[in-house]
Amino acid sequence: MDIVLQVTDEYFFDKVYSAFTLVGLPDLPRDALLRQFGTLMFISAFSAYAIYMLFSTISFHLFFDKRQMNHPRFLKDQISQEIKMATDAIPLMAFLTVPFFMFEIHGYSRLYENVDDYGWGYLIGSIFLFLLATDFGIYWLHRWLHVKSVYAMLHKPHHKWIVPTPYASIAFHPVDGWVQSLPYHVCVFLFPMHKVLYLGLFVFVQIWSILIHDGEYFTHDPVINSAAHHTVHHLYFNYNYGQYLTLWDRLGGSYRQPDDEIYNTELRSTKSVYCKQAKEVDDMVANLEDTQKTK
Repeated sequence: MDIVLQVTDEYFFDKVYSAFTLVGLPDLPRDALLRQFGTLMFISAFSAYAIYMLFSTISFHLFFDKRQMNHPRFLKDQISQEIKMATDAIPLMAFLTVPFFMFEIHGYSRLYENVDDYGWGYLIGSIFLFLLATDFGIYWLHRWLHVKSVYAMLHKPHHKWIVPTPYASIAFHPVDGWVQSLPYHVCVFLFPMHKVLYLGLFVFVQIWSILIHDGEYFTHDPVINSAAHHTVHHLYFNYNYGQYLTLWDRLGGSYRQPDDEIYNTELRSTKSVYCKQAKEVDDMVANLEDTQKTK
């Protein structure tokens, strides 16, 4: 993140902070902690808004099957509700995330700048290490978020979207969104990551979160946690917690293969499939409520 900070200071924030003197405020130097925190807060929130709105909109118009909006569990004004929840959550998620960036720019992480420090082989291998490590972390955190007491407090708002659109990708309670992002930030304190590669992967994971909510099932691959698998998670709640892969769900006993009808472009949007899914969701909720009443 220090690279982003240097570039934005050079071309934008030096002028912004120097203008503070015009209204009687001190001109904070670049190494002032308050300035760094404020700048990183702005960059984090602005970047999150930009990536979310740009790629969610592209995904919605290019990939999302608009017939899904006829599903009986698709809410009235759902898209505007998803966008509001996401945009309301972003400032607090950014605020909670900035401390990690502060530790990074002050040299406490294992980020490095020179490829020769570890070589090209490690650079390429670190991509897979990052994906495996973060997928593992997200799986267990996501599963923890489904523990009844935690779910009710944090994760339930995201499951308001039983039939999600790409705009649901970060439509979370802000603490929920921050918790699920923790593996991305923690990994750079555990093993070396090239600074530019890390920034690229950080953007990638945000786009991936949008893609698994787009309702377009490009792959039947049983290993990749595709939009089909994540559709199952939103419909049936307690399956397919993974982010990129189905590996940890298979090992953890929480894997559910998407029904064949989900992959059938014509069949998946029929009234019979919608009614079947709605009934399964209603039955599952009713069983859960009965179980809770007997406890």
